[in-house]
Amino acid sequence: QVQLVESGGGLVQAGGSLRLSCAASGSIFSINAMGWYRQAPGKQRELVTVITSGGSTNYADSVKGRFTISTDNARNTVNLEMNNLKPEDTAVYYCNAHDVRFYDGTYVRDYWGQGTQVTVSS
Repeated sequence: QVQLVESGGGLVQAGGSLRLSCAASGSIFSINAMGWYRQAPGKQRELVTVITSGGSTNYADSVKGRFTISTDNARNTVNLEMNNLKPEDTAVYYCNAHDVRFYDGTYVRDYWGQGTQVTVSS
């Protein structure tokens, strides 16, 4: 079993910055990738960014150049620096751990955090 504990988020004016963090806890042997998704009211959940254990990253076009993902593999944490925030970034942001393997040999495809609200005012 894995717990993903998110922190950060909140209310910020357009042009401001926020930092989200997510820590995975449990008897984890490895995580192939960690990332952030978001869901705005009335919209489907969408990928924001993901980083693999090897350091490869992928960003949604809408956040390229503004958001930066980083990870500490040893601590199973992932951070998201969000700069130049826009009102359209307003959403609940969810941390994701993908392809999780445990010391007992078991495997789970995806875990999700509980979500943290990011609100950007114009």
